[in-house]
Order: sequence, then structure tokens, then C-alpha cells
Amino acid sequence: MKAARMAVARSGGRPASISAALDCNGKALDLFRPQVMGVLNVTPDSFSDGGDFFMPEKAVQRALQMEADGAALIDIGGESTRPGAEPVAEQEEIARVVPVIEALQSRLRVPISIDTQKPAVMRAAVRAGAGLINDVNALRMPGALQAAAECGVPVCLMHMQGDPRTMQAAPQYGDVVDEVKAFLQQRIEACVQGGIARERLLLDPGFGFGKTVEQNLQLLARLDEFSHFGLPVVVGLSRKSMIGKLLGLDIGERLPASIALAMLAVERGACLVRSHDVAETWQALRMSAVLQEAGKPAYGRSRFSDLEKQDG
Repeated sequence: MKAARMAVARSGGRPASISAALDCNGKALDLFRPQVMGVLNVTPDSFSDGGDFFMPEKAVQRALQMEADGAALIDIGGESTRPGAEPVAEQEEIARVVPVIEALQSRLRVPISIDTQKPAVMRAAVRAGAGLINDVNALRMPGALQAAAECGVPVCLMHMQGDPRTMQAAPQYGDVVDEVKAFLQQRIEACVQGGIARERLLLDPGFGFGKTVEQNLQLLARLDEFSHFGLPVVVGLSRKSMIGKLLGLDIGERLPASIALAMLAVERGACLVRSHDVAETWQALRMSAVLQEAGKPAYGRSRFSDLEKQDG
């Protein structure tokens, strides 16, 4: 574990074995340093921003703003996965996400990811221009693994115990970290056997998806153990209910704690941080990256000067 943490620190928050960039349907996802994945829910019922960007025009403007704020990836989802959420029909989900992806594909420089479990939605989204599949069900839905392999884009595999309707009822684990790692190892093997190159995979331990507050904290405390996979680690801690339960805060009051959790995750090896608050999270990650660079001999005074010039 100590060796993994040292390797992460030497590479500026990125495990040394991870490729510096992923090809996401013709657009590069830069993983040279930790990045922000902007969350865009085109749903009426997501836990944090449900309904805010349900109309395509608002969703498009929100995505463009998140790119301007520093997002390296825009994650678009048309089905809420909050605790207790009901499933959305396949065609309805496609109708929600595809027009937004089509409108953004030529306007965004950064890649788009599609947050879905459904094979037909994966195919439709990638045809429309999405460059990464982000699946909370880790390609376990029938036909999902085959669809993802045929799409030929990177895939984020997330751990979830149960499903959104029931996952928070009574999560049970022996050792949550060991069980999540074992699950992800099984899914990696299934993907490779199914025709998805290992280097196209990203991993998400699934904070808040079938975990208690204590189990979430254990995962975060030992997040560096996931670096042994040699794959990018994605975390979603933004505005999560664990913050509300620990600090007694409503959703709109959770920004400082969300940023703190993002920084703690990056210190433990996370490469991509999902966030509803892109500008604030990007600024925190950027300052951390500058500090990492400052400790390297090749980091010259001229680079500090370039940063200072931006402030006038």
C-alpha cells in the first residue's frame, strides 16, 4: 500500500502505469494530471440538480459553461440513479440524451461520456458523438458488454450493491474495500474476455451506491489500494448524502465539503473527479497540480511567471 501511495505521489496524483491520454471517439481525455468530470443530468428527478437542465437548450449551455470552467469531460445522464429512483424506459432515455449529445458534439473540444446501463442507449449515444461509456452497473445488464465492445470507446466500470431502488436499504459487507476490489477485478476480466481492451477501462468504487456512511469513509481512506489495478480511478463524491449525514448540511450547502473530499480522493490516486461544481473543483485541483509541479527540479521560474502573468 505504501509503495502504491508513493507511486501516485511521484506522478502528480496519477498512478505511473496509467496512459496520459485516452482516445474518446476522436477526442482526447488528458489524464496527465487529475481532472474534473462535469455532471450534466438531463432528468427531472436527479438528487442534486434534477430538472435544472432537463430542457435541451439549458443542458447545452450548461455543458459549454462547464467546459469553460475547466471540465475535461462532460458526463451526460438521462436516468436518475439516486437512491429510490425508478427506472426510465429505454426510448425515453435515448430521447433525453441524444439531442443534447448531437448539439454538443461539434461545439465541445472535450469528450462527452454517456452515463447509462442500457445497451441501446450506449449505441445511440456513441453514434451521436459520445466518447466514453460510464456504467453504474459495470456492464452487467444483458447485452451491455457486447454493446460497449462494439462501440469501441473507453468504459468506466462502477461498483454498486443492489440497484438504485434498493441499494441503500441495508448494505452488507465483510470488508467493503476488499469486496469492491474483487468485484472490479471480476468485471475487468469479463470485459477483456468480451473484447474490450484493458487499457480502455476506468474504475469507480461507487461512493454512495449501496454503501453506508462508514463504508464510504473506509473506501475513501483506502482508495490508494485501487491503484494496483493500473487503471484510472474515477470518484463521485460531489454533494453526496454522506456529507449531509456527517455535517447536517442540505444539498446546496455541501460545496466546501465536496471539494475537500475531491482533494482527499486525488491525494489517494483518483484521476477523474465527478463534480456538479466544476469551476470551484477545477481551481482546487489546479492548485494541487501546481504544488506537485513546484516540487520537481524541472519546474522553472518561467512557468511560475506564466501563471502570474495570467493575473495581470
